[in-house]
Amino acid sequence: MITTKICNLLNIKYPIFQGGMAQISDANLAAAVSEAGGLGVIAAGNNPPEELKKELDKIRLLTDKPFGVNVMLLNTYAKEISILLAEEKVPIIITGAGNPGVYMKMWKDAGIKVIPVVPSVAYAKHLEKIGADALICEGTESGGHVGEITTMCLTPQIVDAVNIPVIAAGGIADGRGIVAALSLGAQGVQVGTRFLAAKECNVHQKYKDKVLKAKDTDTAVTGRVTGHPVRVLKNKLVNQFKDLDKKNAPVEEYENLGRRRLYMAAVEGDVDYGSVMSGQIAGLVIKEQTCQDIILEMFCEAENIIQNVKDFVF
Repeated sequence: MITTKICNLLNIKYPIFQGGMAQISDANLAAAVSEAGGLGVIAAGNNPPEELKKELDKIRLLTDKPFGVNVMLLNTYAKEISILLAEEKVPIIITGAGNPGVYMKMWKDAGIKVIPVVPSVAYAKHLEKIGADALICEGTESGGHVGEITTMCLTPQIVDAVNIPVIAAGGIADGRGIVAALSLGAQGVQVGTRFLAAKECNVHQKYKDKVLKAKDTDTAVTGRVTGHPVRVLKNKLVNQFKDLDKKNAPVEEYENLGRRRLYMAAVEGDVDYGSVMSGQIAGLVIKEQTCQDIILEMFCEAENIIQNVKDFVF
């Protein structure tokens, strides 16, 4: 069985994190991943603290395994959520879209492991200095908010720059992706898009079906001009964003167009005008499975690949 430093650090069986996907990663999905031996993650998203508290109460009824909470630091309620997580002593916090420095001492004093998402070497070094326990290196292949550097290029550079465990994210959906990430020096992987097809994932079925039908060329990145580009599956909303690009529209028009679109897709099932966030690896996601089956299949594939490499005669 593949075991790495991150397994020992977080007390998980398999070195795999489920991505914290806003409007999607709830207690049901996170608990199923944790029960299967990975790290399930609840996404705080833009929700107020009282809504997150309900999810925390629920996951503790569903599993006694370690779990994490993804905190988007641009959230209006980021401060209140950060205090709640310290009071609740959640095992692990994953941060994105901002600097967690102001909350780091409070979280560490509560015994929480803090694992930020990083898009660059410079930011990775900074977060290591202020106390991060590990880092998630997220490449541009990911769904949702993305940077510019690919997972293949970014991961080894961050691994070489820090002394804490690095988790590779972006473009990983099978055992081959796990082996590739480990060969780059990562201590584990984070997977989002494949878990969209999990039977325990409560995303709207139309959203799930669109991911399952996606091909290799079906994603696009919208809103680069805003400084917060988002990778999604192509649809009529993407065409509207392209129209804004053509007329050099002001940032405000992009922001107005993007409001509530993820909710429309993930909760209401509008896959034409909603934001169907998905990674470039969607073409490999072809079936619904339980979280347990997804994780077992991925790691059996990875172990077979590693064994075949060992047996290969040069």
